[in-house]
Amino acid sequence: MASKDDHIRSLLQRIPEQPGVYQYLNQEGTVIYVGKAKNLKRRVSSYFNKDQSSLKTRQLVAHIADIKYVVVGSEQDAFLLENNLIKQYQPHYNILLKDGKSYPYICITKEAYPRIFKTRQKDRRGGEYFGPYSFSFAADTVLELIHKLYPIRTCNTPMTPEGVQKGKYKVCLKYHIKKCCGICEQRISSEQYNDYIQSAKKIIRGDAHEISRQLMDRMQQLASEMRYEQAEQVKQQYLLVEKFRSKTVVANTSISELDVFGYDEQDDQVYISMLHVHNGSIVQGRTMECKRKLDESREELLAYGITALRETLESQTKEILVPFLPDYVGEDIRINIATSGDRRKLLDLAAQNVRQYKADRLKQADKLNPDQRAIRILTELQHLIGLPVLPMTIDAFDNSSIQGSSAVSACVVFRKAKPSKGDYKRFEVREVVGQDDYATMREVVRRRYQRMIDNNEELPNLIIADGGIGQMHAIREAVEDQLGLHIPIAGLKKDDKHRTQTLLYGFPPMEFGMPVTSETFRLLTQIQDEVHRFAITYHKKKRSKQQIHSELDDIQGVGAATKQKILQYFGSVKRAGSAEKDEWINLLGNSRGTKLYEYFQSKITR
Repeated sequence: MASKDDHIRSLLQRIPEQPGVYQYLNQEGTVIYVGKAKNLKRRVSSYFNKDQSSLKTRQLVAHIADIKYVVVGSEQDAFLLENNLIKQYQPHYNILLKDGKSYPYICITKEAYPRIFKTRQKDRRGGEYFGPYSFSFAADTVLELIHKLYPIRTCNTPMTPEGVQKGKYKVCLKYHIKKCCGICEQRISSEQYNDYIQSAKKIIRGDAHEISRQLMDRMQQLASEMRYEQAEQVKQQYLLVEKFRSKTVVANTSISELDVFGYDEQDDQVYISMLHVHNGSIVQGRTMECKRKLDESREELLAYGITALRETLESQTKEILVPFLPDYVGEDIRINIATSGDRRKLLDLAAQNVRQYKADRLKQADKLNPDQRAIRILTELQHLIGLPVLPMTIDAFDNSSIQGSSAVSACVVFRKAKPSKGDYKRFEVREVVGQDDYATMREVVRRRYQRMIDNNEELPNLIIADGGIGQMHAIREAVEDQLGLHIPIAGLKKDDKHRTQTLLYGFPPMEFGMPVTSETFRLLTQIQDEVHRFAITYHKKKRSKQQIHSELDDIQGVGAATKQKILQYFGSVKRAGSAEKDEWINLLGNSRGTKLYEYFQSKITR
């Protein structure tokens, strides 16, 4: 029996150099991957004739036991067949787009007297559905206009023409407050009610400009007939439609039919959104997400997303707007990348839409798994500056002194991107005389990590200096030269307002800029603010103690309570120094009173 490798080699020899679709099967005969190619032989052979750099691709190749292929006449045929096979088999190694959430639709029920309402449950047997809408407020805006213009019934009564004819139903409060037309008692004709429904459909489909034009014509006709009261009513309806159009028309109404796509990604997670534009208004919107399986390019991912979203929304438009050219989406579709005008505005809107969706999904994931957000931020920091390991523990140092007095230093610790206040350390400078910021940094860093070594504690994955290059070099001298440790060291370069500007890393240090809106930037800013706050607080505390220091603090046996008692009684140290012996004994007792009296007397005699 031929081995698996021999079987694969024989298959590779037979595969033709023509366009087609190939399927990889595992030992159990399950389809694990489907792909398309302009040249089947070249594409399939590339999986086996070279070392794959991607671990995921190596795993795929290791599981391939058989290959099937279908030769087709064109790239378009290959594209369609691949899409159908992926939907049929849902292979493990193919990307699979999925909806992240349910979207609202507007439903017009299939009844003799239809109702119009918003729903997230789609059942075509019960009605005609329009949408989906990217945001719930978009559907609400459409419904609000419809119900202001047309008094369509909102009750759930199962109403039939026969029942209406027999007087089976009665009008409710909504009829009396002019929110319903009273079709249940035939207060209007079925034809008029049906006209309301057809006009509502036009608004839902994005044809509000046609309704606006009809109302303007009707208003002018009534005015010409001097029916001014009715003309005023129509005018109010016209103004409602125009107000709605000002909110919903986002581009020139000459853009009659267009699909606009947005793309974003976070690590291996990819997000693709689609906005369907009709007469300048967005009438449908949806976002899908998928996960990279085999290091697919963004062009390939966008192509899959375009196909899936257009199929889901049943779009037949011949023009699409994209942020970059996709791999392939079909021969009969015009692909454009707008750089200005209304089309550029639509592309920006699609990009904003997909970014918001990604942010919502990440927030939702963070709530379910708080550590996931920390890992994501720290991974971003690791990749930004090229750290050897994920910085799960970060130490940050800062010095604080005023004109060389009361010099102190502080270290704050962040674990999993959050402050670990129980691990914070404060240092009173012991060895450095005068104001020497770098010498102070060397001393406290050496003391910090020497103590951790002695106590066999786990060292941090990253050290951050609140200062710039000078402090980074001082830390390196303490960590590497004095202690022989190898811990990555970074610095925070600040602007003239002491705000984080860029991150410094490496020797010689390189600058790494970050968007101020990024989570990594916010983390570094939080670390900087926290270590500065902690150092300043300790410095103020120490300086405050020095300011209230008195001669009584230097006398052995006089504690804080005794000191307070003496100052409350005598008012000052000077007054206490001139007090009689009886006063001391009455205040503190014979032994301590005599001792303090003799202390101050000895100073007088000196």
